[in-house]
Amino acid sequence: MDVTFYGAVREVTGSLHLLNTGEDRILMDCGMFQGRRKISAEKNREFPFDPARVTNVILSHAHIDHSGRLPLLVKNGFAGRILSTRATADACSYLLADSAHIQESDAQYLNYKTLRQYLRDNKHQDDEIKKLLKHDNVRLNAEQIDHYMRKYNLDRIDPLYSMQDADAALSAFDGYPYATAMTVGRKTRCTFYEAGHILGSAVSILNVDSDNGDARTIAYTGDIGRFDTPIIRNPGFRFDAADRNVDLLIMESTYGNRQHGPTQELKPGLARVIDETYERGGTVLIPSFAFGRAQVLLYLLHELHNEGRLPPMPIFVDSPLAVKLTRVFGEHPEVYDANTHESFLKQGQNPFYFDKVRFVGSVEESMALNRRQDPHIVIAASGMCEAGRILHHLRHKVHQARNTILIVGYMAQHTLGRRIQELGLEYETVGRKGNTPEVKILNKVYPLNAHVAKLDGFSAHADQQELLDFVKHANWDVKRIAVVHGEEDQSLALCEKLKQAGYDAFVPTVGQSVEL
Repeated sequence: MDVTFYGAVREVTGSLHLLNTGEDRILMDCGMFQGRRKISAEKNREFPFDPARVTNVILSHAHIDHSGRLPLLVKNGFAGRILSTRATADACSYLLADSAHIQESDAQYLNYKTLRQYLRDNKHQDDEIKKLLKHDNVRLNAEQIDHYMRKYNLDRIDPLYSMQDADAALSAFDGYPYATAMTVGRKTRCTFYEAGHILGSAVSILNVDSDNGDARTIAYTGDIGRFDTPIIRNPGFRFDAADRNVDLLIMESTYGNRQHGPTQELKPGLARVIDETYERGGTVLIPSFAFGRAQVLLYLLHELHNEGRLPPMPIFVDSPLAVKLTRVFGEHPEVYDANTHESFLKQGQNPFYFDKVRFVGSVEESMALNRRQDPHIVIAASGMCEAGRILHHLRHKVHQARNTILIVGYMAQHTLGRRIQELGLEYETVGRKGNTPEVKILNKVYPLNAHVAKLDGFSAHADQQELLDFVKHANWDVKRIAVVHGEEDQSLALCEKLKQAGYDAFVPTVGQSVEL
């Protein structure tokens, strides 16, 4: 019996770990690699094993870096079940469909660019190209693009997977409640416990029996949340007796060498940024993950509104996906913490809706919002500024000093969000003096005149101390710990802290197998 670490090893995205029991091959997560387009595309397209031989998948939670390659797994022959919590299954119904739409749209746009350049090189005029390749000179004509790509024998980019593949993956989901043992293979069971990261996130405990009575237990954290954050309950410390003797713990280390600000400072910090921007007559732009972060922001803004601490600024959620996922949050009050029940549900209020909030649906509404000059707040995806409507808000606002870009989440290396964060905060540190930094947005360079602020406490990931507390205070006996899901320096730092605390810990390399 062994576990092989294939993804999110000495990096953050692309979680992928395979348990081979000798009779079954159980996959723990099947996440998308995110970062530079070319490198990510190469990593995402190929699996280091035969998907058809995978028995079942255990999905820790719905974030795309943990779930995003499930449609590709099915496309390549996987015919088993995908087991998750019920909330995770509901969220994936939107997230995987959205991911497939992005794959198809990106491929279509890149093929359009290739064909357009070919036609220009062969003396076609722009007006003629638009008539050929666009509906009403606006929307891409997929059929025409495909026809001419084939006609001229041009190299086409195919999407990683299609909407049809996403639908096939969704049909394989089985949703389970927490603390309920379920069969995931021959002599293999799994039980979910609350991870406190996002709605539906789970710590998975896998128990593998054997004919000689030499059972093994593997614990997989997925992503561990913070303590005392809004909406959902804290990570669980209490495991059933059958799940306490852990032979191998696979744990995340996203912030394995960092400390977050206190969660109590979230609301006053948010209020301060909003007030300062309002005084400048500006807009607060918040790049946000559609699932988890957007709902926490709405929750805190609702609290500030109820306390009379918000200036007269409308709040726009410009993400159709976030709108759908906010409904998923509303459908699972059974996982809310006591404060959410007390502050909102018992008062007859929805935590995520109040009269200042407006949900933006159509592209036309989003474009009109780009042009607004009055003070307002925009929450838009994607969270790392790599795609989505936030890019268009940034290119309209990033050059104006009255505006603020508020960073409320993790920005992976090589993303636009990370560049804005690093350049903007450095500029703030030197008093906004000297040369104005520049960023490239949609292939055009803009001065980063907007203020950049960062609130660390919003992270949905536990920091170093919280990760250590989670391991130390749980009622289990852990024999060995594999540290994953962190940039190399973060994983190594947490590993060293675990060793100092007396644990047998290591940081695996990509493709490394560990015998159990």
